Amino acid sequence: MKTVINVKTDKEVKENAQKVAGDLGLSLSAVINAYLKQFVRNKEVYFGLVPRMSPELEKLLGKIEDDIKNKRNLSPAISSEKDLKNYLSSL
Repeated sequence: MKTVINVKTDKEVKENAQKVAGDLGLSLSAVINAYLKQFVRNKEVYFGLVPRMSPELEKLLGKIEDDIKNKRNLSPAISSEKDLKNYLSSL
């Protein structure tokens, strides 16, 4: 069941938000619903201009850093087309 939330905001903020949402192919309602779902799921509010990594991405990058540290799953440095062809042929 859907319900309605009334939120007061400046007209300019609403118009700019609608434009940005539209540029992304979304309605402002869809954007607000996504934020509300994220708020419920994560139980946190985030305000800022700096992008943050999701916990899933941090975990993945941790595995990659571990692979690099232990010299696993790495290809050699390739500086020419010939080296690339040789390397790919060896796989």
